[in-house]
Amino acid sequence: MNPFSSGTRLRDMIRAIRACKTAAEERGVVRKECAAIRAAINENDQDYRHRNLAKLMFIHMLGYPTHFGQMECLKLIASAGFPEKRIGYLGLMLLLDERQEVLMLVTNSLKQDLNHSNQYIVGLALCALGNICSAEMARDLAPEVERLLQFRDPNIRKKAALCSIRIIKKVPELAENFINPAAALLKEKHHGVLITGVQLCTDLCKASEEALEYFRMKCTEGLVKTLKDLVNSPYAPEYDIAGITDPFLHIRLLKLLRVLGQGNEDASECMNDILAQVATKTESNKNAGNAILYECVATIMSIEDNGGLRVLAINILGRFLSNRDNNIRYVALNMLMRAITVDAQAVQRHRATILECVKDLDASIRKRALELVYVLVNESNVKPLTKELIDYLEVSDQDFKGDLTAKICSLVKKFSPEKIWYIDQMLKVLSEAGNFVKDEVWHAVIVVITNSPDLHGYTVRALYRAIQTTADQESLVRVAVWCIGEYGDMLVNNIGMLDVEDPITVTESDAVDIIEIALKHHTSDLTTKAMALIALLKLSSRFPVCSERIKEIVVQYKGSLVLELQQRSIEMNSIISKHQNIRSALVERMPTLDLLQWEEQQSGSIPNTTSTPAHASINIPNGVAKPSSAPLVDLLDLNSDDVPAPSSSGGDFLHDLLDVDLSKQSGVNHSPNNGTNALMDLLSIGTPTQSNSAISDLLNSGQENKAPVSPLDVLSSPSSNSIQPTSFAGTIDLLDSFATNSPIQESNGPAYPSVVAFESSNLRIGFNFSKLPGYPQTTLIKATFTNLSSSVYTDFIFQAAVPKFLQLHLEPASGNTLLASGNESITQTLKVTNSQHGKKSLVMRIRIAYKMNNKDVLEEGQINNFPQGL
Repeated sequence: MNPFSSGTRLRDMIRAIRACKTAAEERGVVRKECAAIRAAINENDQDYRHRNLAKLMFIHMLGYPTHFGQMECLKLIASAGFPEKRIGYLGLMLLLDERQEVLMLVTNSLKQDLNHSNQYIVGLALCALGNICSAEMARDLAPEVERLLQFRDPNIRKKAALCSIRIIKKVPELAENFINPAAALLKEKHHGVLITGVQLCTDLCKASEEALEYFRMKCTEGLVKTLKDLVNSPYAPEYDIAGITDPFLHIRLLKLLRVLGQGNEDASECMNDILAQVATKTESNKNAGNAILYECVATIMSIEDNGGLRVLAINILGRFLSNRDNNIRYVALNMLMRAITVDAQAVQRHRATILECVKDLDASIRKRALELVYVLVNESNVKPLTKELIDYLEVSDQDFKGDLTAKICSLVKKFSPEKIWYIDQMLKVLSEAGNFVKDEVWHAVIVVITNSPDLHGYTVRALYRAIQTTADQESLVRVAVWCIGEYGDMLVNNIGMLDVEDPITVTESDAVDIIEIALKHHTSDLTTKAMALIALLKLSSRFPVCSERIKEIVVQYKGSLVLELQQRSIEMNSIISKHQNIRSALVERMPTLDLLQWEEQQSGSIPNTTSTPAHASINIPNGVAKPSSAPLVDLLDLNSDDVPAPSSSGGDFLHDLLDVDLSKQSGVNHSPNNGTNALMDLLSIGTPTQSNSAISDLLNSGQENKAPVSPLDVLSSPSSNSIQPTSFAGTIDLLDSFATNSPIQESNGPAYPSVVAFESSNLRIGFNFSKLPGYPQTTLIKATFTNLSSSVYTDFIFQAAVPKFLQLHLEPASGNTLLASGNESITQTLKVTNSQHGKKSLVMRIRIAYKMNNKDVLEEGQINNFPQGL
């Protein structure tokens, strides 16, 4: 006989395929066999049709296409004999699915077989329908399946129940037709019918509220009785697993009771006793018993409140946590995560066991236990739990330190009882896993430090000790460098000593050594080195005896290939060498940052109001800064609801002040709107297109007035110009000249009426408007300030802020002294670009600060009366 004829037996084909030594040889055998089967199909060979379909099913299981044999399934199903139908239905379930259009042709055959007198053929049809039933077939055949739920043979009833489950999943509106037949199945004595009936009732309750209410009223007591009989039943070898009687029926009944008891007090009360009995009588030394206990706990947690039962359930989960099986411990942790929302106090009793799971060898258990510990922490237990987690941080795996560090930092921030404890714990975390800490975390540490003036000395000494022992944790080095730069004098002079700390002896040279080591350490990145240079500049003012040494360290980077370091080195060297008269003002201590607002910005609950529009710039005229006593964030009253909030896409002012965005190479161009904020704009260093450096911009407005500059870390803003490192080869002294910016040239544009922008009893501000040719969106405003009082105004400062659709540039004012009674005015030019020209009008918020009779005066207002067309 031809080995590839249609008469080849299935076993011969399988033997030939398995004898193939290569995939290509196997494909050849399958191709020849498929060709023979096609030929037999074309010849309508009825003698070997069942054999050919059996071969096709094996070929299909190997992954080869067999769609050409789908119609053979339908022909075999339409046959009269049971063997042919059996192969046909098996092929139907394997070769087709509910998405095949061919399936529509088999509906009539299924209907006939469901009404067949042979119960085995009825069973074949139910089995096929339960596997591949589509929504259309479900609607057509649901009456036959419903009728078969009351068939005399229990095997048919069992298969009909399973088929009904698929029907109600496909067509939920048919659920009401199966309620009464399903309820009758719950009284069955046959094990198979009972377990499938319980599953059918569970799915009916999920699909239909009507079914749920019906089963609650009619069947809850019966189900409780069935479960009670099962728990108390004697040994039954037929359904016994490891000494547990019928655990599968146990679990099915518990799941149905869970659905019935959820949200219903009467049903919950009815099942309380049996649930307690299951929880106490089931053995937990076998896996089958643990499965029953888990479902029992899930049921107790889902039904209505019963405090005693829930404590019992949580104690069972506590025992699970001590099990050696990782799967049991994992599901226990999952269930405890749900239970803590119901009874947190009961879960707290197992806190020690949960903490041990954090140290487990299994990564999944560690992560789940850490999430549970995070939820368990509150104000009363934050200290012991945090101590345990930090102790484990020292020995934890490297791949787990990231998650563990993030959770510890979040807990310390959320539940910190006092600032000194917060600082202590964060320093421990930075010392142990500083390389795993996100930037936002060490930013927050610095913000808290600035808001704790009585802890400045304590913190800088603690950081000094920490960095001497741990110099390879980047985040720790950054915080330490920043604090030593800010509070180095407190470190050397032991200022602010607390009772809990021991005094240490640190000289000015020792403090500079720490910064130098951080600057030259091989692991330090650009951000750390830039912060170290800033710290050195500050220490040069705080420690005059070390000024020359600091200058030597700074000069070493004048030839650095990194533009950012090169520029900083040149500017700082110039400050130390030639501009000592302004150095102390430049490096004054950072002002206290608004902790609450910063936290809200980090959480995204409020927009980042400290960012300004792209290219927006507000110069401080005559080098005079706003008094440092005024709140930093409220410098321009940017939180007012009257003015639209500026763009929040740039990061916050702390981000810029701490110079923390230096991870990218300086040659990369950044959007002007990113990393720029109101503070940087006020110092005219937020616009990357300016050719001069941050400090030269600050000093560009003139040198005749040497009033103290605001204590801001203006040197921290990295340059974003794409300049090659050789651009400073000539060592140009950027601070050697104080040439003012060339004034904006006004032109004769359309005439706009002058307006009185602001007037009070002491001051009048008038605006004159003009346009640049070809730039209708740009408006030049000449502001005239007139003193209406009889006193002279000194240290006069004008500041302005605009919404994000406007761009503002201020030229230096003509002076900073305003004579009395309008004898002489001060003028200042503003350039405003309206990106919504023709759609939105100009709007501006202004603030004027000056001294009258040696007293600080502050006036502010909003300007809305701009002429139309600007």
